[in-house]
Amino acid sequence: MKVWRWCWTEELLWRHGNGYTLGMDSVRFGRTLGIGARLAAKTLMSAVDAATAPNPSGAGKAAEAETAATSAARSKAEASGARLGEKTARTTVQVAQTGLGLKRGGRRFGEAAWGPFVKASSQLWLEFTGVFFGIFAAFALSNAWKMRGELHETAGNHEAHGHLLLAVAMAVVFGYFCVSSFVKANRRGKRS
Repeated sequence: MKVWRWCWTEELLWRHGNGYTLGMDSVRFGRTLGIGARLAAKTLMSAVDAATAPNPSGAGKAAEAETAATSAARSKAEASGARLGEKTARTTVQVAQTGLGLKRGGRRFGEAAWGPFVKASSQLWLEFTGVFFGIFAAFALSNAWKMRGELHETAGNHEAHGHLLLAVAMAVVFGYFCVSSFVKANRRGKRS
């Protein structure tokens, strides 16, 4: 009943305030209450320890019982420590295995998610470069077709003959790159 009254009184003081709490900083007031609560808990614990302590008149028997209890507690603690060590070792191994499994799973997920994307993008890139080289080959063939009249070199058309041979060479080289890119893309597409 006393605890309820105290809470009720504190709640009233907190909500409505009075001359004492109105001027006080709320942080400072809370800190003061916290310190008081900790001190009250320590006092209560020491009172419980004193009440549960053995009778001081049987000091000889109490000392022997205390020594026996202490050694039993130590052996229990050592056994508990050994079990705790084993449990810690097992937990450490499990954590390591989980980490490795997570790594393997992440790698597999990456291969499953990115593998098809990488394959498709590399095939698409080869096709794109094939088209690019094909455009250059088409321009070179177009120029070679325009200069086909200068096929036979004479003294007056030496420069035009050189341009014709250069256009044919470019058409052959870029045509080769175009065809090889499409062949490689076709091979990569068939591997799936």
